[in-house]
Amino acid sequence: MELGGNSLPSGPDGVKRKVTYFYDAEIGNYYYGQGHPMKPHRIRMTHALLAHYGLLQHMSVMKPNPARDKDLSKFHADDYVNFLRSITPETQQDQLRQLKRFNVGEDCPVFDGLYSFCTAYAGGSVGGAVKLNHGQCDIAINWAGGLHHAKKCEASGFCYVNDIVLAILELLKVHERVLYVDIDIHHGDGVEEAFYTTDRVMTVSFHKFGDYFPGTGDLRDVGFGKGKYYSLNVPLDDGIDDESYQSLFKPIMGKVMEVYRPGAVVLQCGADSLSGDRLGCFNLSIKGHAECVRYMRSFNVPLLLLGGGGYTIRNVARCWCYETGVALGMELEDKMPQHEYFEYFGPDYNLHVAPSNMENKNSRQILEDIRAKLLDNLSKLQHAPSVQFQERPPDTELPEADEDREDADERWDPDNDVMDADDRAPTAGGVKREFVEPDSKDVDDMEEDERPRELDSMVTDTAGLKESNSAPVAVDEPSVKLEPGSSSKQPFDMPVDMNP
Repeated sequence: MELGGNSLPSGPDGVKRKVTYFYDAEIGNYYYGQGHPMKPHRIRMTHALLAHYGLLQHMSVMKPNPARDKDLSKFHADDYVNFLRSITPETQQDQLRQLKRFNVGEDCPVFDGLYSFCTAYAGGSVGGAVKLNHGQCDIAINWAGGLHHAKKCEASGFCYVNDIVLAILELLKVHERVLYVDIDIHHGDGVEEAFYTTDRVMTVSFHKFGDYFPGTGDLRDVGFGKGKYYSLNVPLDDGIDDESYQSLFKPIMGKVMEVYRPGAVVLQCGADSLSGDRLGCFNLSIKGHAECVRYMRSFNVPLLLLGGGGYTIRNVARCWCYETGVALGMELEDKMPQHEYFEYFGPDYNLHVAPSNMENKNSRQILEDIRAKLLDNLSKLQHAPSVQFQERPPDTELPEADEDREDADERWDPDNDVMDADDRAPTAGGVKREFVEPDSKDVDDMEEDERPRELDSMVTDTAGLKESNSAPVAVDEPSVKLEPGSSSKQPFDMPVDMNP
């Protein structure tokens, strides 16, 4: 079966990929506050594992340039961006009305450096999209990104800026169709909302559903207008295990790739779907979670890997380290190398942790019904919808620079946060290469998706339901369509022509 999209020039053997990894050493310094489950420190822990497993030397390691105001405003409302830039812990008591308006304060607290944090993680995701668009890598990774709940005019679920939407908008400058896949335990509501009325982006979310944040993501929510059947929701119950999860993921995503033929894929790898997560209730192993990465990688389509949720931070670091190895086609030893956070991983100090014996509330019959319904929805789609040929908009200017390029003679120190791939020692402790037979789908042509495209998606703005001064963003990208919490998902405003 031919499974379209762009083939990857550096992956003819089905194994090797040119990987670019984005990391800002400052990310780990940001602190949501005492007792808050979101801990950016997990990104630094992940990076330390990557360094000591010897993975950094196999990737191009980039420090992202921060996203600028105008980059964020391609999706977010100007007044919301201005608020994020100006609010501080010292001034928040003087802006209580604004805090309520933008849903900032409890789940999404004001903390020191909030705006710098947002621009750093967003810059990594947009930078990854730019690298993919230019064909400079096959897979781009930004574990600090994946904050999928943020809306056009408000924060939500620990997320302030929706870096995923911004990255997809960048990818749409080159690719006719972009696929978004979300394996976080929470529904990817912010991304679904943004593209609910277009066929240029298909969103597929596998999530816990039923009395669980954010409350959206019903099986019956399928998109609207041109976007009908281009939103897929896979509602799951507590305790789902690897076998049950893959019984849905592989047939559904295989059919999506066959029918939709995306030019690029964005995979949000939220690690709160792992067994034992502080806020989660699934029972996936790290290998089971990573099998989603392995499967999407096998289609040989430009791939952006992002982080997301994950609140048992030692397991988050384990997961994203292992999935980086999967992206590289490398298998990591289970015994963890010594490093600065080694004590976090006791008493066994292994990369993998066993799932629990919790009950799987997802019966075989329920899973079969969900799979049948979604495959039926996919059968109603027009194969590989196209868009009218138009002039390509300019790339976002985020000229990422290789870290430590200034001193080419500096030897690689595993304790350093970032080092350019060319300067690293050739040893790879605890790593072995994975060898797989080449697949015929690795040589799909790029004919349709190479052509530059202007975005033609419809835009509907429901933020105006709460804020009369929030007009639709008049740019060349789609925007939001729905207030969170609504199950009808009908757009409320007339579409706005996004072509200037």
